[in-house]
Amino acid sequence: MRLGSGTFAACCVVIEVLGVALFLRGFFPAPVCSFSGTEHQTESPAPEPSAGAISNWTKLPPPLFSKVVIMLIDALRDDFVFGSKGVKFMPYTTYLVEKGSSHSFVAEAKPPTVTMPRIKALMTGSLPGFIDVVRNLNSPTLLEDNVITRAKAAGKRIIFYGDETWVKLFPKHFVEYDGTTSFFVSDYTEVDDNVTRHLDKVLKRRDWDVLILHYLGLDHIGHTSGPSSPLIGRKLSEMDSVLMKIHTSLLSEERETLLPNLLVLCGDHGMSEAGGHGASSVEEVNTAMILISSAFERKPGDVRRPKYIQQTDLAATLSIGLGLPIPKSSIGNLIFPVVEGKPMREQLRFLHLNTVQLSKLLQENVPSYKKEPGFEQFKVSERLHGNWVRLYLEENSSEVLSNLGSKVRRQYLDALRALSLSLSRQAAQYDVYSMAVGTVLVLEVLALLLLSGPRALSGKAELDVPLPSPAFSLLCYLLPLGLAALHVTVCTSAGGTCYLCSLPWLTAGGVMVLISTLLCAVLSALTGMFAGGKRLSKNPPQCNSRSSELDLLILLGTVGHTLSLGASSFIEEEPQTWYFLVNTLCLALCHEIYRNCFLGDDCAPQRCPHAGEDFDGVAAAPQGKSPGPDVWELDRASRHPSPLGVLRGPERWMVLASPWLILTCCRLLRSLNQTGVQWAHRPDLGHWLTSPDHKVELSVLAAVSLIMIFVLVQKRCSLASKVAMAFGLLGIYCYRVAIGNLLFPWQQNNKDISKGITEARFVYVFVLGILFTGTKGLLKSQITADDFTVKTVGLWEIYSGLVLLAALLLRPHNLPVLALSLVIQTIMTQFVWRPLRHNAAEVTVMHYWFGQAFFYFQGNSNSIATVDISAGFVGLDAYVEIPAMLLTTFATYTGPVLWASHLVNFLTSEASRPAPETQASGTLCLCTKLTSTSVDGAKVANCQLLRLRELSPHWLSLWKGPQSVSSECVKSKHKEVSVLSSPPSLSGREGSGVSRLPAEHRRPDAPGGGSRARAEARRPLGLSLGCPLLGVGGKALGREEAMLRGPVLQGSPAGWTGSQVGPKAWA
Repeated sequence: MRLGSGTFAACCVVIEVLGVALFLRGFFPAPVCSFSGTEHQTESPAPEPSAGAISNWTKLPPPLFSKVVIMLIDALRDDFVFGSKGVKFMPYTTYLVEKGSSHSFVAEAKPPTVTMPRIKALMTGSLPGFIDVVRNLNSPTLLEDNVITRAKAAGKRIIFYGDETWVKLFPKHFVEYDGTTSFFVSDYTEVDDNVTRHLDKVLKRRDWDVLILHYLGLDHIGHTSGPSSPLIGRKLSEMDSVLMKIHTSLLSEERETLLPNLLVLCGDHGMSEAGGHGASSVEEVNTAMILISSAFERKPGDVRRPKYIQQTDLAATLSIGLGLPIPKSSIGNLIFPVVEGKPMREQLRFLHLNTVQLSKLLQENVPSYKKEPGFEQFKVSERLHGNWVRLYLEENSSEVLSNLGSKVRRQYLDALRALSLSLSRQAAQYDVYSMAVGTVLVLEVLALLLLSGPRALSGKAELDVPLPSPAFSLLCYLLPLGLAALHVTVCTSAGGTCYLCSLPWLTAGGVMVLISTLLCAVLSALTGMFAGGKRLSKNPPQCNSRSSELDLLILLGTVGHTLSLGASSFIEEEPQTWYFLVNTLCLALCHEIYRNCFLGDDCAPQRCPHAGEDFDGVAAAPQGKSPGPDVWELDRASRHPSPLGVLRGPERWMVLASPWLILTCCRLLRSLNQTGVQWAHRPDLGHWLTSPDHKVELSVLAAVSLIMIFVLVQKRCSLASKVAMAFGLLGIYCYRVAIGNLLFPWQQNNKDISKGITEARFVYVFVLGILFTGTKGLLKSQITADDFTVKTVGLWEIYSGLVLLAALLLRPHNLPVLALSLVIQTIMTQFVWRPLRHNAAEVTVMHYWFGQAFFYFQGNSNSIATVDISAGFVGLDAYVEIPAMLLTTFATYTGPVLWASHLVNFLTSEASRPAPETQASGTLCLCTKLTSTSVDGAKVANCQLLRLRELSPHWLSLWKGPQSVSSECVKSKHKEVSVLSSPPSLSGREGSGVSRLPAEHRRPDAPGGGSRARAEARRPLGLSLGCPLLGVGGKALGREEAMLRGPVLQGSPAGWTGSQVGPKAWA
């Protein structure tokens, strides 16, 4: 039975996607929630425990505050209020904190620290998960029980101004609202003015109960300029003025009301040192929260250090303050200082309502809730509370009630903390069963690709699927039954609430059958591999060429990096891993260059029969095809002696110095942006350049970088593209000057700062023009198949357009990263890959390594906080979702994308196009992509969720069609295999392998081979085409050894193997 490689690859893609989806479904924890829903909001509250006495407290307590104003300042870090900046820029707030009419806290926000999950935590009291990071881009309606819904149901009139995320989460909840776009980060003035302009009018009105204000300007300044920007101080002063206006108005209104008002100043998350947020650093997690009310009385001068609370505690506190039931899914505790001044009975009543709500939530989510310490403490507290109420109703002495009440209060507070801790742990539990099944599927696909790859890449692009023996068939039949039994055991075990267990039995059974089928296929491939190894041992190779040390380094480095992702510390410090690998690669290249230059014995004549051939001796290229440089000959059976020994003059010295130049560039780039965890806090050149005092130095560096980009990119572009590139780079500098990042030589400072909309769109026009010119060249090359030069120029112009777009989106201090990336690409192309004749597989992995290293050279990390979302709004005057997301993604992955694009250009320009009839090269590209994607799936199994960017460079390298990245390592070799596997129509093509067969193997009845050879050519092959790192028996082979061993022919005459053809058949 034969299966086409395309069908095989497509099946692998589908199965891998299924495996990754199952893994992600299990990895994202199920939120802790109440299963009773929100439809029972009128249910009676828990009665007050009275130990047999009759209590009249069976309803909810009355509200504590008349009106509540929530002033949420996005990215309000705790030190912005309680640190030196607060004292300097927020004097009125500092006065309120020190006066004693407020309670100050540092509220801890759990990751992910982005806006939408934090709003949910504040209003519901629950812990959102990382899946909410995606939902943050398009916030859906919040269906979970929350304070806003409870207040609306109780008849409270709510007004909102600010971030439109609230409007999306709570539609039809506000009697009046005005939403502003939160993603347009280049605006930090109007976005807040649109909120403040409503205050004078709304503060004079008496027809509202809750006012919510969400200010975005501080967060936008952080995204664009960072927390050290002088704009931060101005914005804090502005927020202090707004707070004073609100507080003064609330105080004046209290004279006409019986209850005090409450003003809440808080932040949704903090701000990292880079200006972003989303991760779990102290700067991103700790936010300021101040509760201001005339009901809070402390002695003047009694300045207490802010206590630490959880951000989820606000939901329970607001509910108690407004006289509402606590949201059912809340895991927060009542902020006790808010009710500390109330009578003891009211204090205990509030604490009892909170512990009852948490205990019910625990019972619904933890099967063994009775064994939880928090539940046991709750029962003890409730019993003591009942005794206290009984004594209170019996009118015992106040001293006895006070002492016992203090004991009950401490017991309640301890129970609250224990219950919240238990529920927080429950929120972090994973569906291990689904994760295991997904991981098994991905690893099975990976194993099948590695084992079946060589046979799937034969000349006919077919995979032989052997018919199993009866014993093997019986094993394959029994495997699904065993897996089904395992599935039943897991699903019927105690607490077995897995996602797979909730699926219909037919669907779950299909998954078990799929796993068993893949396992049988892997075992079958292993059997075939061992059989091939035995045949190879009977026909030993004629030339025992040693494997390349560089191939070994590439293999060990790639595998070692993948294995390192199993440790969280290596994930946090992955930048150091890539820096080490790139530096080691440069040293290995240095060793290889010096050995070739001064020893020159890569392939001695006594070891390899073809060593004496002329270096430039190649078959004539087909008519109309560009022969390309002679130094890139992938249709060689092995790597010939390098030309380094014949190089003279400056070129020889440049080759010798190239690894050291690359190492120098990498060291400079490491100092530009510190990343990781242990090194991120250290000062770097990026922070120094972006400070306002060094704008001149930054301007000079940016100008030099833009000039370098033009010189390095324009050399292979058409005249029109060169002009467009020059004007585009000039427009980039003008754009950065317009928004205040850079200076013109005649400027002393930027007084007129704009959004740079016109300048950025001016650059976009040239980017689109260059991309259009390159695409037109590609289409022309497809129509005129022989015009290979047009295709090469078209690909390079597309690459140039991407470089211009990257220069526009990257921040000015990162322009040297782009320029040095082009420098390293030029050095590697001219002085490493061409002289040393690295094959396509080695060049591909090197591009991948450098692409990953440059991802971190940009200042990125595995933390979402390092994503520069300001790049998504360059040239936009309003938030447009799809363009903003695409631009942000491209700016984040600029390094991997540009190196993948350069790889496509390099391989296309250095190798001739294969015959149209060839199918194996395209199949090799897809199968190699599948292998790398499967490795990325294994990384997911190592808990590397946010590493989906790993797929970006691989998929970008896929869309090359027949000239795909990985296919280059076999495209020209396929011509040599055509004597054995190609149709007869190819035997007469110029440059085919038929004419180069040794005379002893030619058939006399046909030119260059005869009818019998053509008959044998129709048989499918099961062979490796000699790509490095792929070999028989799982052994990594060099190109020489893999090609000299030759293929094992299926269906060939007895005793005739590919190894008997001899090395000259592959020359």
